[in-house]
Amino acid sequence: MPKVAVLLAAYNGSAFIKTQLQSILRQQGVTLSLYISVDLSSDDSYQLCCTFAEQHSKVSVLEYGQKFGGAAANFYRLIKEVDFSTFDYIALSDQDDIWLDDKLLCACTKLKQGNFAAYSGNVLAFWPDGRELLINKAWPQRKFDYLFEAAGPGCTYVLRTEPMLLFKSLLISNWQQAQQVILHDWFLYAFFRSKGLSWFIDPEYKLLYRQHSANQVGIHKGWQASVKRLSLLYNGWCKHQVVNVADLIAEEQLNVHSRWAILSNIKHLRRRLRDRCILFFIALTGLY
Repeated sequence: MPKVAVLLAAYNGSAFIKTQLQSILRQQGVTLSLYISVDLSSDDSYQLCCTFAEQHSKVSVLEYGQKFGGAAANFYRLIKEVDFSTFDYIALSDQDDIWLDDKLLCACTKLKQGNFAAYSGNVLAFWPDGRELLINKAWPQRKFDYLFEAAGPGCTYVLRTEPMLLFKSLLISNWQQAQQVILHDWFLYAFFRSKGLSWFIDPEYKLLYRQHSANQVGIHKGWQASVKRLSLLYNGWCKHQVVNVADLIAEEQLNVHSRWAILSNIKHLRRRLRDRCILFFIALTGLY
């Protein structure tokens, strides 16, 4: 069976994390080890995870006490400190989702059958009031889409070990600069794609994507999310992230500093037509 190292980043997650941990240990057809890093929390997340680890030999909890301040920094810590070199694949996990029982097996099978380097997939978002919504990220990939978007939610990522060891080396070598990249899933996707590594985006969902008031990212729906995105554009945060990612992966094919390069290559920059149109408008009006 495929050997999978699952890296889970937690923070103030006691309301949902037990359900997620149970869904991870229910995975069928794989041999897994679960590694948990708990950001300094105001609830009993760390104690809950330690209790779970005492009950399940497959679960390990990293040393507690650091303040990371975000999911990306917490995942970077996991990638840096966990020795996953003996595993076949590495999977990322949030603290509040629910994995379907065949999530990892499905991903490993797709990776093996298609000889892909990495896997991600669609998710089914769900709310406390019973609403559900399929989040489709499986649009056809574009030449430079990795410079402007992730492959989808990082909690769906399953990655081959060899390229992940290369990413780990890059991360450690550029530790301080990497901390400026707030979206770890985007950084990973950019690294893999920039190296010419094939990435499969599954149109099927194998994960229930919990939506609640404390989501750090969520699905970006509604007017409040739109206002937040506009503010990030105006203050230059978005361009800074693009430039930082491009610098870390040593991107040479596209000059991300140039509005003209963005406008002239717009068909290559986002997977979905609507998103390409929005990016074109942003670059044309000087918001980028």
